[in-house]
Amino acid sequence: MVIPVSAVMLLLVLAVIFIRNCSLKISHAVVCVLLGFFLAGTCLAPTIHSGIATTADLVSSLRP
Repeated sequence: MVIPVSAVMLLLVLAVIFIRNCSLKISHAVVCVLLGFFLAGTCLAPTIHSGIATTADLVSSLRP
């Protein structure tokens, strides 16, 4: 469960940076959060989760 927490923290940091730079309005951030919560309750959630996990495994296997 380290990858999802890391992804959430990264997205949270990006959202805060965008809000501070006035590139992302609070209303847009709220809509994105609500979309995430509603999307997590659909039948697409396992597919999205496996896609993110596969992508994270692929990225972690790359060597510079």
